[in-house]
Amino acid sequence: MTPDRQTLERGTSWDRIAAATGVPPRRMTPLLGGCVAQTYRVELADGTSLVAKWAPDGGLAVEGRMLTYLAEQTELPVPAVQSCDDHLLLMDYVPNRGWLSAAGERQVADQLATLHRITAPAFGLDFHTVIGMLPQPNGWQGDWCGFYRDQRLLTMGRFTLASDRLPAKVFAKLETLCGKLDRYLPAQVRPSLIHGDVWSGNLLCRDGAPAAYIDPAIYFAHDEMELAYIEFLGTLGRAFFDRYQEHRPIEAGYGEARRDLYQLFPLLVHCQITGEPYLGLLDQKLSRFV
Repeated sequence: MTPDRQTLERGTSWDRIAAATGVPPRRMTPLLGGCVAQTYRVELADGTSLVAKWAPDGGLAVEGRMLTYLAEQTELPVPAVQSCDDHLLLMDYVPNRGWLSAAGERQVADQLATLHRITAPAFGLDFHTVIGMLPQPNGWQGDWCGFYRDQRLLTMGRFTLASDRLPAKVFAKLETLCGKLDRYLPAQVRPSLIHGDVWSGNLLCRDGAPAAYIDPAIYFAHDEMELAYIEFLGTLGRAFFDRYQEHRPIEAGYGEARRDLYQLFPLLVHCQITGEPYLGLLDQKLSRFV
């Protein structure tokens, strides 16, 4: 057995990749990431390169479904899914080289503004999704404030509380805020399809331009959720926001209140994943409103 095959069999299944593609793998190289699954670049015997994600405990079927949804329903560039089940996801390999230029950030603004124009009669999606390894319920709901309160803040808050990553006193603040959330969020919001997890690790680049978006966490939301998440992780700068505003002007009140409110959800996610480093910031933002 060659070292490449031995390594691949530890992480994925040599035979399953061969069965899915009809071509035996020849070489495997680990890729960065791995929060949810072990990720590799797999070179097949015919010279084709794919990305293989292997999750022994399952959970990949929804990622493949989200990528397929974006490929079929939108113009957002995503890797084509070649095969997917709950344990093994095979998709086209997209080289990731360098960083976005200012022109590339403007392209991202064009692409996300186009994505956000896709609408639906309500908030949510036809199926439940995930953000990272964490569940995102998406039951259709006509009221944005109710959706964000019940299916994002309280759901993730209870999940994080149950895992002992969120102190009870901080969860109590979250509950108090949720009781008056409608004071801060607009009553009339048009549902927009969002990627849901745009950060530098999920935005592949080539020659300074966006090449593909990976690891989506899609649903129909207020489009400002995408912007607040991008600002939370510092993914994109002035060039992005200036161009985005040309397409979809950001309404008054976003920087004053809604940005912090919409960053509560990714803060809860990060508290669950990494714990203490994000807890202080979460408490600080909650204290603005409670």
